[in-house]
Amino acid sequence: MSLPYTAEMMESIKKVEAGRAARIGFEPRRMTADEKTALLQAFHPDYNLDSFEEIKVGPNAGQKAPKELVEILQGESRIKGMDLDLTNPDYDVDVLVIGGGGAGASAAIEANEAGANVMIVTKLRIGDANTMMAEGGIQAADKENDSPAQHYLDVMGGGHFANVPELVEKLVCDGPIAINWLDKLGVLFDKDEDGRMVTTHGGGTSRKRMHAAADYSGAEIMRTLRDEVINRQIPVVDFTAAIEIIKDTDGKAAGAVLMNMETNEILIARAKTVVIATGGAGRMHYQGFPTSNHYGATADGLVMAYRAGAPLLYQDTLQYHPTGVAFPSQIYGALVTEKVRSMGAMFVNAEGEVFMHPLETRDVAASGIIRECKERGKGVHTPVADGIWLDTPMIDMIHGEGTLEKRLPGMLRMYLRCGIDMRKVPIVIYPTLHYQNGGIKVAVNGMSEVENLYVAGEAIGGIHGRNRLMGNSLLDIIVFGRNAGQQAGAKCKEVELKELTLSHVDDYSKMLADAGIEPSVVSPKLLPDYRPEGVTRLI
Repeated sequence: MSLPYTAEMMESIKKVEAGRAARIGFEPRRMTADEKTALLQAFHPDYNLDSFEEIKVGPNAGQKAPKELVEILQGESRIKGMDLDLTNPDYDVDVLVIGGGGAGASAAIEANEAGANVMIVTKLRIGDANTMMAEGGIQAADKENDSPAQHYLDVMGGGHFANVPELVEKLVCDGPIAINWLDKLGVLFDKDEDGRMVTTHGGGTSRKRMHAAADYSGAEIMRTLRDEVINRQIPVVDFTAAIEIIKDTDGKAAGAVLMNMETNEILIARAKTVVIATGGAGRMHYQGFPTSNHYGATADGLVMAYRAGAPLLYQDTLQYHPTGVAFPSQIYGALVTEKVRSMGAMFVNAEGEVFMHPLETRDVAASGIIRECKERGKGVHTPVADGIWLDTPMIDMIHGEGTLEKRLPGMLRMYLRCGIDMRKVPIVIYPTLHYQNGGIKVAVNGMSEVENLYVAGEAIGGIHGRNRLMGNSLLDIIVFGRNAGQQAGAKCKEVELKELTLSHVDDYSKMLADAGIEPSVVSPKLLPDYRPEGVTRLI
């Protein structure tokens, strides 16, 4: 198998190798707060004002959001012009969970535990979600030298103190409970010979609190949650997307309009409470960035909740993971887990220079890489895209031969399939669109400002402020997924539904017209469209 690196890349690798021995035991200087702020303002995509627009209607009118998000928030409803009969629903349940990832599964399990009649509806299959894509691990302060208070400080600092404090408190205090719950369900966490969970550092963390299952933590968690859903015989309606929230005449969430993704058949689900667990927005490809996200990550929940009257929070901030694959093309944009850096791999530019600490927070690290490539001209040129080296051979040099293969088996296999042995040569990385920091505004009980409409997972805004730390996404889908299920499962017992209505959708359409906005797209988007311009069908 021949290495696919160009001659220019191989010459650059010689410079990387020349300084490798001197980097063992060397820790680059951490940036000061002022240096971080200046770097972010100059290079982070969230500060690229040309890529944002003002939202003209709805609860967040007057605020900015990415142009691509504004377009779908102000899009035309998929049910426009339809005469829908809401009096004879196809499904009638206590709790409707929209989304089949980790947050949705956790919510459904807990609602079922509360005795509610719960159903999951998901536009692909249960488990087809960003949860499956998560590699590095899940944070929780459950070791002797750690505490939820210390975890809280790390989360707040990582989020630039823009986080909603009550949500962070819930996240960190329930963290150890979440780990114990997953362990008892059967998640195969990495453990030492004494049965204690192995924990490591992540970017921006002051303690080793990252629990992992090799480098497929999300897949292992999702496997376990999916099995629990199946074992409990919770109904799952797959390949069926929610396209609008239904309310009752009191203005409370009361179900959803569904669309079969294969036949386009429209179905009605009535529910006493609704949980939105639709995940992120990576497949919107904000600012043209590649993404590490699952195929269905198109911000559906934000659109539906917003039209129903639920405000968003921090919709203008996204996370660009610093280590996305920049080469080769087969895996362009895929995630290279932060665990690679927590085990010792460093950022090295084309000249063989270490230019920043490998465990700065993700927004700072991403900005530093962008600066190295775009301002300093020290990026590694590849046939696909420019990037910088992540010096992965350092891992076995530091920890002993075989460590990378044992701790990062999935990552190793991914690169080996492309002819690259990351144990022997460094890999080229560049920031990839990874996480939706903002989302729907919720209270600590998980309810949005629309009564009986709960939110879980990446669709929530406020937990992570303006930047998320590694491992807190898998934690929040469990903590806030379980929370939403518990709360919705309890609340449904006291709900008396009034007549169902979609008048809010018509009201929103009128607001658009009154604002002089002619929708250019139909939303929610549901799936990305990668067809070449002008092509309506691929043979």
